[in-house]
Amino acid sequence: MSIAIVTGGASGIGRAVATSLVARGDTVIVTDINADGARRVADKLNTLGRGKATAAALDVTDAGAVAELYRGVKADHGRLDLVFNNAGISIGGAAEELTLDHWDRAIDINLKGVVHGVHAAYPIMLEQGSGHIVNTASLAGLVPMPLGIPYTATKHAVVGLSLGLRAEAAGRGVKVSVVCPSFVDTPLLTNVNPDLPTTSMSGDAKEDIKKASPRLYTAEKLARDIIRGVDRNQALIVAPAHGRAAWRGVRLNPGVAVKVASLAVGRLRKN
Repeated sequence: MSIAIVTGGASGIGRAVATSLVARGDTVIVTDINADGARRVADKLNTLGRGKATAAALDVTDAGAVAELYRGVKADHGRLDLVFNNAGISIGGAAEELTLDHWDRAIDINLKGVVHGVHAAYPIMLEQGSGHIVNTASLAGLVPMPLGIPYTATKHAVVGLSLGLRAEAAGRGVKVSVVCPSFVDTPLLTNVNPDLPTTSMSGDAKEDIKKASPRLYTAEKLARDIIRGVDRNQALIVAPAHGRAAWRGVRLNPGVAVKVASLAVGRLRKN
C-alpha cells in the first residue's frame, strides 16, 4: 500500500489517477483548488472498499501551502511514496491574441505548480530514501503545438525539469516520471482560458480540437497507462499510440513536424 498525493484531483486525469490508486488499495490525498470537488471525489472513492481517500484544498501556486500539505502527509503517515503533480490549466489562442495574463497564468499553474510540488516532495523522499514523483506534462511538451504556446512552453519546461531531476535522483532511491498524453477528454478542453481575456480558442474548444485529433483518449484509459508506467519506472509516459507516433515523427524530422502543425493551424482557421 502506497501513500500518494494527487493535485488537480477533483476532475479529469487527476480524478482518474486517484481512482486507480484507491482501487488497488493505496491511500490517496485528493487535492484541488476546488475543495468541494475534491471532497466529492474522496467520498466516492471511499465507497470502493479497497484503499482510502481524503480530500484537501490546495492552490498549487501557493508554495507555502504545498510544502505544508506535503510535510503534513509525511507526518501523518510516516512516509510519502507517490506524488502526482498534475494540476494544470488550458491556455489557447493565436500568439497575437495572447496577453501577459495568459502567459503568467500558464507559468504560475502549469510550471510553478509543478516546481512547488517537486520542491516540497523531493527533500522528503531523499530523506526517506524512496519515493516516486510523477509530473503531468503533455504531448505538447514533446511536439510543436501551436495556438496555445504558453501551454506548450510550460509543458516543454515540465518535461525538461522532470528528466533533469530523474538524472539527479538516480541512485538515491527517488524515481521521477513525466506524463505526456495527447488530447484527453477532460474538462480542460471545455474550459480554455478560464477567467482570462477571451481569444479565438476560449471557452469550449473541444470540437475544434477534435478536428485536429478526432480520437480523444479517455482519462480512465490514460490513468491505467500512467499507473503501468509508474510501476515500470518509465521516464516518459507517452499515450496513446498515436501520441507516441507523433513524438517519433518529431524526433525523426522536426522540420516536417512543424509543417504538419502549420497545416493543422490552417484547417482550424478556415473553420
